[in-house]
Amino acid sequence: MPSQQTLVLASSNQKKVNELMDFLPSHFDLVTQDSLGIESPEETGATFIENAIIKARHAAQCSGLPALADDSGIEVAALRGQPGIYSARYAGTGASDQDNVTKLLQALESVSDDARAACFRCVIVMLDHALDPWPRIARGTWHGEILRAPRGAQGFGYDPVFFDPTLKRSAAELSPAEKRAASHRGHALRSLLQGFHEHR
Repeated sequence: MPSQQTLVLASSNQKKVNELMDFLPSHFDLVTQDSLGIESPEETGATFIENAIIKARHAAQCSGLPALADDSGIEVAALRGQPGIYSARYAGTGASDQDNVTKLLQALESVSDDARAACFRCVIVMLDHALDPWPRIARGTWHGEILRAPRGAQGFGYDPVFFDPTLKRSAAELSPAEKRAASHRGHALRSLLQGFHEHR
């Protein structure tokens, strides 16, 4: 039986927090950075990995606890990988999910149906402490394409316009269990947990 481990979750996105909490086994006791009064740091990295490490180190330093951080976004081939690390603020600082989706659909308005390939990327970082020199890093990718209009009411972010051609539904039309099985975040977390004991 694994021993209980308390982690601070370095995210202020409540929907992402809920999703991560659903993924992790029960022997992880998660506390959110918001519940500890920790504000999110500025994401100054040039990659998902750099930003995830920035967030994890900040949360670990402020809390004194091991930290788990996620950085994720959507990359669209026709836009040369945009919005990428800027996915959450694609339509500007403080943009809503709807604002970002609207901007993405406008950017792809003239792109043909067979050229709308996209993928979700996720990097998850786990640190034992703020100065941990050997962070556990896991990656996940979810391939699909961008719809011309939103579909579905589940999920968050770009889920309503991200279509999985294998499942033949948008990410926002999937049940939580189906999304856990298919998503970039699910793949990254399973990879993280698989390597957890090896790392230690």
